[in-house]
Amino acid sequence: MELSSILMIVGIIVIILSLFLKDKSVQVEKDVEDLSINIYQETNALKRRIKLLEEELLVEPNFQVKQPETNQTDAFTSFQKVADQMKTAQHNSTQSGLKSEKNNKPINGILVSQVLALNNQGLSIDEISKLSTLSHAQIQSILANGGKQ
Repeated sequence: MELSSILMIVGIIVIILSLFLKDKSVQVEKDVEDLSINIYQETNALKRRIKLLEEELLVEPNFQVKQPETNQTDAFTSFQKVADQMKTAQHNSTQSGLKSEKNNKPINGILVSQVLALNNQGLSIDEISKLSTLSHAQIQSILANGGKQ
């Protein structure tokens, strides 16, 4: 037998086998179609739910979104009170001639915690200085040491 006749026989056998084997592309097309139908149905269901929620919101005229209650404003006002007290105390000490001794004394623990809390709230050193009546160097020292003296 010649090579050409062998190749022709092999080709005919492959063609006959391909007729009996299932075509996998048909199954893939069916799967894609089922998937697209499922996505369409889910999208429609979500649209209906959203429409119902919108209608409920329109029916309730007094509906308001409540903002979460935070204690930051309360903490800030309490820090302002402490700062005011410290300002009056500092003013009294400067009037009595204790200003030179104050620079050598360690910073009060309340002031240290106030500076750290105000820094955690995102206030700048200038703002902290105004609220706590400490100098920029003292505030930077507190922040650098993490409140440790």
